[in-house]
Amino acid sequence: MALFGYRQWEGHLDLIDLLQWPAMVTTVLAAWLIGSLKPRRRMIGFVCFLLSNLLWVLWGWPREAWALVLLQFCLAGMNLRGLRKNEKLRAAPAGEAAAAVSPESSGH
Repeated sequence: MALFGYRQWEGHLDLIDLLQWPAMVTTVLAAWLIGSLKPRRRMIGFVCFLLSNLLWVLWGWPREAWALVLLQFCLAGMNLRGLRKNEKLRAAPAGEAAAAVSPESSGH
């Protein structure tokens, strides 16, 4: 029987299934934070994304959800890239950082 993704075998709750809920909440929070114009919030967002990557791997590995696990490793790589780029923007002088995130500098 499954209730909100929790499975019971022989009367015991499968605790690994509990990981999917904090993983989902952390992913949503991270997406919200990286949408911020403030570099500090974006940094926190990328760290939250890395935490969610770890939680999804911890949930997916015992389930043998290999596509999900591989996806999380790929996303973690992109999140590390985002952390580095955001750190460069934080370290840049204010005028350069503003130009780097302005629509005119995106090439569109």
